[in-house]
Amino acid sequence: MRIDLVTALPDLVEEPLQHSIVRRAQDAEAVEICVHDLREHATGKHKQIDDYPFGGGAGMVLKPEPLFRAVEAIEEEEGEADDVIFLTPDGERLDQPTVNQLSMHGHLILIAGHYKGIDQRVRDALVTRELSIGDFVLSGGELPALVLIDAIVRLLPGVLGDASSALTDSFQDGLLDAPVYTRPAEYRGRPVPDVLRSGDHQRVEQWRDEKRLEKTRDRRPDLLQESS
Repeated sequence: MRIDLVTALPDLVEEPLQHSIVRRAQDAEAVEICVHDLREHATGKHKQIDDYPFGGGAGMVLKPEPLFRAVEAIEEEEGEADDVIFLTPDGERLDQPTVNQLSMHGHLILIAGHYKGIDQRVRDALVTRELSIGDFVLSGGELPALVLIDAIVRLLPGVLGDASSALTDSFQDGLLDAPVYTRPAEYRGRPVPDVLRSGDHQRVEQWRDEKRLEKTRDRRPDLLQESS
């Protein structure tokens, strides 16, 4: 898979991409992640990438020209992307089924907006999908883009040491994950449940299923309603 990230703040995203699972995935050549500085696609003496909104109002808007040039340059070099994704608070809410679907693509282009947003013509002409990580506003789309990259990359074949790990994560089947424990068997008077030390795999799976359902019912009853 190849992921291209277009941003006005490349320094903000480059360092986090050099750690943990995302770094290992790149080293294993399971994914190629390229960060593109939007200013490199701006023209003029000052390489301006933003301007005041038509009609007045607060904030600045990312100009269409650099964004068009950036996306077109990437697709000219690497071929047409499966999706051009704009990270925005008013986009479709990101969820695990969406991540699963995106992880099957071969090429994604992510656009991280900043300031007040991006010119609507970019959204109309270039963007094929708009995603939000929640009902709140951040300073830009860089952190949501990193969230999306991490969520996708961990699903790619060969990235996790145990392939079944991702399949048992919260939300994969509409339920939250069960509690997990490790050694020591007792800590400060709090023991690990006996069933997890029993060696009876059938009982362990039954216990986990019960706890997953219980946690989901308590914390996210909306997930049970959606699946009913």
